[in-house]
Amino acid sequence: MYRRLFLLLLLLPAVTLRAQNPSTDDCGLKSLQTCALHVVQDEVGIVTAPFHFTASNLLWTAAIGVGTGIGIDKDAEAMRELGVDKDREDKFRKVSDYGGIYAPAAAAGLGYLVGSTTHKDHLRETALLAEEAMVDSFILNTGLKYAVNRQTPQQGDGSGRFWPHGTKTWPDGQSMPSNHSILVWSFAHVVASEYDGFATKALVYSLATTVSASRVMAREHFPSDVFVGGALGYLIGGYVVHRRSAQSNWDKFSYSVVDTPNGRGMQIAYNFAH
Repeated sequence: MYRRLFLLLLLLPAVTLRAQNPSTDDCGLKSLQTCALHVVQDEVGIVTAPFHFTASNLLWTAAIGVGTGIGIDKDAEAMRELGVDKDREDKFRKVSDYGGIYAPAAAAGLGYLVGSTTHKDHLRETALLAEEAMVDSFILNTGLKYAVNRQTPQQGDGSGRFWPHGTKTWPDGQSMPSNHSILVWSFAHVVASEYDGFATKALVYSLATTVSASRVMAREHFPSDVFVGGALGYLIGGYVVHRRSAQSNWDKFSYSVVDTPNGRGMQIAYNFAH
């Protein structure tokens, strides 16, 4: 349910307000091709990023890998130490839902509305980038969760097994990466990059940390799940900000409207020879 509401909150401002404040650079009701193009560009770049690593990428990649490995090794022990407390779990589940889903989506929508109506281009741009980063994260994470197929702390024997029954009962779980963590950290990185004051960074990163911790306290995820989700969200947020500031890197993509036997459609092309 929260997933549908999250997407609605993200998409509603973009599709209703662009008609009032059109721009060739932004997606909206009259430029859905641009919306699709941006998402395709992001997903292609994110998925293929490991093939373009440089020496400078190896350090933080190794750090994430080591952190994930340590987390997985200690996950079951950490959850046993945490114990079961239904009242605590319900409270932290609400904290994570409001802080990781509703607040970022509402903030992005409100920022877009205020920025569009008051002609504050930077605010509007930040909201649009945050929306884009969260949608990118949501799409990528949906695939990752099914591919990783890890049980949550409340499934199976509580140890967080990966592919516990092979392909016979797939999917068995969607614990890794944490959806809440990847969404809120992608949102936080975009906002912190666009408004780099100390107070803003402290606010958004505190929110992201609180949401990630709350998912563990609610026994919805293991520590490594929120660590991986947070790391990916942070990287995606930074990637979107960088991509939007260097549009020329994406001029190999083009789109056009085409007529098909089933009606009009959209064609997205990639120029390998460019």
